[in-house]
Amino acid sequence: MPHFGLMDEKALGPVEGPLQRARLHIRGGKRRLRQGKVAAGIVTLYDALNGAMQWYAASPGGRAKLALKEEENPNDDRTLYAALVRSGVLDGAFDFEAFDRLMEMALNRELPGFNYHRVLEGIEAVLIRLGVMPFDEAALPPEDPRTF
Repeated sequence: MPHFGLMDEKALGPVEGPLQRARLHIRGGKRRLRQGKVAAGIVTLYDALNGAMQWYAASPGGRAKLALKEEENPNDDRTLYAALVRSGVLDGAFDFEAFDRLMEMALNRELPGFNYHRVLEGIEAVLIRLGVMPFDEAALPPEDPRTF
C-alpha cells in the first residue's frame, strides 16, 4: 500500500493516522489509475475511503454527528457508511454497495478497459463531504517509487 514506510499509523493515533493513510491512498490510488493499474487503484481508493470514514468517526466533531447505533460495529465499512448517510453527513448519492462489489472484483483480477472516472468522481465527492479533501499533496511525505 502507498503508505508503507511513509507513516506510522499507530504512532499518529486513531484520528491523525487514518487521515494520513486516507490522503496517501488517495494520491497513490489516483497514480495507479493513471498508470493503468486499475484494479490496484480501485483497491487503494477503497482503503482511502475506509481511512476517511474511520478518521471522521474518530474525530471529536465527527463522532458527535455520527448516529451510530449501539449494536453497530464502526469498524465495518458498510455499517459506517450507512451510519454516515443516516446521520446526514453523506447524502447517499455514492453507491457504496456497488463500489464494495467492484473492490471485491478488483481483488481477484485486473479490470482492463474499466472506465474508472465516474467511480473516482463519486469517491472524491464523498471525501470532500467528509472533510478529507481537498488537501495539499506537497504536505505529504514524497512517494516511494518502489511501491507498486
